[in-house]
Amino acid sequence: MLNKKQNRSSFYILFLFFLIFFIKFSTTNVFAKIYKITDIEISEPYDLNFSKEKVIDVAFKKAFEELMLTLTTSENSYLSKTKNLKLIKTLIESFSIVDEKFIDNKYIAKFEVNFSKKEVLNFFEKKNIFSSIPKKKKLFILPILVDLTQNEILLFSENPFYVNWNKFYEKHYLLEYVLPNEDLDDLNIFRNNLDNIENYDFNEIISKYQLNDYIILILFKNKNDLRILSRINLNNNLVVLNKSFSEKNLNNEDNLNYIIKDLKLGFENNWKKINLINTSIKLPITISVNSKRYDLIQKFEKKIISLDLVSNFYIESFSNQETIFKITYNGTPDKFIEEFNLEKIKIDLSNNVWKIND
Repeated sequence: MLNKKQNRSSFYILFLFFLIFFIKFSTTNVFAKIYKITDIEISEPYDLNFSKEKVIDVAFKKAFEELMLTLTTSENSYLSKTKNLKLIKTLIESFSIVDEKFIDNKYIAKFEVNFSKKEVLNFFEKKNIFSSIPKKKKLFILPILVDLTQNEILLFSENPFYVNWNKFYEKHYLLEYVLPNEDLDDLNIFRNNLDNIENYDFNEIISKYQLNDYIILILFKNKNDLRILSRINLNNNLVVLNKSFSEKNLNNEDNLNYIIKDLKLGFENNWKKINLINTSIKLPITISVNSKRYDLIQKFEKKIISLDLVSNFYIESFSNQETIFKITYNGTPDKFIEEFNLEKIKIDLSNNVWKIND
């Protein structure tokens, strides 16, 4: 009996050793998390002045610009103009040239640049700026153009915003728009609700596209003046925005593109504000997981590593009964719990040390 107990004890010690080794190794991935910027194409003349090092520097600057435009709202987009190469290089973890060729005395290369998430967030924190989680979102948009002079609604192919909305795209955009199909039934709905167009919810149209997120974009045209009402529903956050443009002829391509770009920028800002990483919030969380449930520890750790709002985590202590994790979270307790509910991981909050349950 004594030998059995000793063997069992040795087994647990050996198991915990490998478990902690694995987790300690894995938690370094939190700090190895990166922001990857892809498809950075650089073209330079291939002559006596050609320098591959200079080409790489240009790629770094271009990748940094793309990163700043992706992570920040327009009020902080000035950061994308930074040309301080020494600073930019401190944020880069690695890079690769995924394709290179010589055509007509030109060197053309495509780069992937990986920025250290930890260093980038530190960079923002020093500047007192909150960056955003670069989360893509597909949503439905319903652009409705109302010509007040003619008292009519212009839809689908008659509506220049419908025709051109997805023609204008920037690589750093996070929002992907789904436009409605040309449906005669929808046309009747619009016409029947012309007098109440600002208040109508269009649920019967929105529900067809099975997207929880949507924008109802109503544009009131009065000659060359435009008043715009946007009802934006993102992550169940409803925001109503009003905007106006004067002396903008919609038959002019430059005017039309200017308005679409401005509207998309506003929608991007709205989405980024929902996903801000508030590094001034440092919520300390202590969580216990059953040490014998290796599968549960793996699942928990995988989720922790995937969370953009987790700035740090480590194992504070362990035994053959439980493993105690310490986590620093840049968000609220409710947000943290919500993230795990999505993975069907239940957290018991009844004690100071939270506990993961099946």
